[in-house]
Amino acid sequence: MCGRYSVNYTWPQIYAFSQPLTVPAEPARNVQARYNIGPTTLIDILVKTPAGRELWKARWGLIPPWHKGTKRDIKPHINSRIETVDTNGLFKRAYVKNRCIIPASGFYEWTEEDGSKIPHFISAKDEAILAFAGIWERWRDENGEEVISASIITREANEFMSKIHDRMPAMLHPSDFDAWLDGIAGKDVLMKPPPELREWIVNKRMNKAGVGDDDPATAAPVEPEPSPPAPEPTTQGSLF
Repeated sequence: MCGRYSVNYTWPQIYAFSQPLTVPAEPARNVQARYNIGPTTLIDILVKTPAGRELWKARWGLIPPWHKGTKRDIKPHINSRIETVDTNGLFKRAYVKNRCIIPASGFYEWTEEDGSKIPHFISAKDEAILAFAGIWERWRDENGEEVISASIITREANEFMSKIHDRMPAMLHPSDFDAWLDGIAGKDVLMKPPPELREWIVNKRMNKAGVGDDDPATAAPVEPEPSPPAPEPTTQGSLF
């Protein structure tokens, strides 16, 4: 599962990552850093159009084009599992026709200790932008307004991630960008070893969606909280 992630890159960095975009590199655009991106909010997705690669805004949580009703009526499908993305009716069409790359600076997962959820931030060891494999769809709401939505494909965790969670985002290497966006690459490219990763514990305010979204400290390492001391053993005097 990937339920929260961050982006903290500059326009030149995302432009180079995109290899490149169809728009000019100059003048540089203002790119807003976000440190607590949650479901149903707008995210960046890299897509291939007849003109070339473009960076679009999309709602995080795939809405299939045949959905009837409102956005509130459907569960936000923020993740699609690699095992069924090509067979599940919710995702199969997008997997074949509408692939995308979702750039990220890092993502969050949680462990549990003494009933408390501990948030961890995971990012590339070399601080490079991570390329999450994704799919997207177009949908029109009850007012006829078009909504672009997207989902991150997840896979079984590798050895590094399995210490934290049993799932992780499927990540692409730059050499596979073309084949993925063209729809040529199979699921095998999603199972390649991801970039070398690092992780640290962050503040527990991450446990609430949206909190600290504009604050770099949200993704900063914190010292683990010490375990509470064990209770002193009680002694009871003899009655005899």
